[in-house]
Amino acid sequence: MPHRYLTELDTPSVEAAQREYGSHTAMRRLIAGWDTDGVLGEQEAAFIGERDSFYLGTVGESGWPYVQHRGGPPGFLKVLGTEAGASVLGWADYRGNRQYVSIGNLKASARVSIFLMDYAGRQRLKILGEATTVDARHGDAAALLDQVSTPGYRAHVERVITVRVQGYDWNCPQHITPRWTQAELAPALQKLHGELDQLRDRNRRLEKELAALTNPVPPSS
Repeated sequence: MPHRYLTELDTPSVEAAQREYGSHTAMRRLIAGWDTDGVLGEQEAAFIGERDSFYLGTVGESGWPYVQHRGGPPGFLKVLGTEAGASVLGWADYRGNRQYVSIGNLKASARVSIFLMDYAGRQRLKILGEATTVDARHGDAAALLDQVSTPGYRAHVERVITVRVQGYDWNCPQHITPRWTQAELAPALQKLHGELDQLRDRNRRLEKELAALTNPVPPSS
């Protein structure tokens, strides 16, 4: 199976741009050592399992690319296994703004791009693949729903989307501005709040001791 990113980097227009900007030789060396299958490794699977969102790129009949955010509990995008020499991803697709642009586009072309970000760790992973949608109302969706559903997460699942991976690549961390979610900041903030409470208690005690020294109680007669 050809590596999809090897194919994308080998088009005449991309190669011409690399020559124009002086990166062609370096890119030839880079892709010469790339694997040629769509099987995700342990590092990629672990990274995917920690994400609570990703960006999904599709293309419809207009030919214009469309990018949409997909979110859920951490790990809602799952690596379901390997099929015919390629990893298969899947997720429960929740009801959103009901425009259905991505879903409509998938009826025209199964090709998708998935972009996963870790802003705190300054990492990003790109995945290309071919998607299949299964309506959650259909009886044959039950087994898939069991694999991708998150117990206790209250959201209406409209369909299950699976993606057969064609290729993937890690991007350079340059220009990724570190950002943290509320959950990621919670442990550090909890420690700071605890220290702040201790300082406030100490300050109150010191204020009382100072007041007693500056305003001593006169002895009773």
